[in-house]
Amino acid sequence: MTLNDVKEILGARALAGEEYLSREVASACGADLMSDVLAFSKEKVLLLTGLVNPQVVRTSEMMDIRAIMFVRGKIPGQEIIDLAREKSIVIMATEHPMYIACGLLYANGLRGGEENAPSL
Repeated sequence: MTLNDVKEILGARALAGEEYLSREVASACGADLMSDVLAFSKEKVLLLTGLVNPQVVRTSEMMDIRAIMFVRGKIPGQEIIDLAREKSIVIMATEHPMYIACGLLYANGLRGGEENAPSL
């Protein structure tokens, strides 16, 4: 799935990195705790979060996450947008809450890290 597909599915707005919307994503991580993000190691990841601060971009850079979707109508400040542009990280925003956003992406084929999930 491309980031442009994600943008369409979630009715999102691109706030930074529009030139990278053709990038592929293979999985998604929904978290407001950056410690949870640090524990999620995958390639081609989309981070969905409601946490709006520069640590989100810094954590994403450290984990090589190349795209962040802010949920619940959260819009990051210019400092965060500028930092994301500097790091070539795509920033998007959707009105959907995290649960719905993750569900829509899952229903459209984007998975999270099921192979590491505990069996119930």
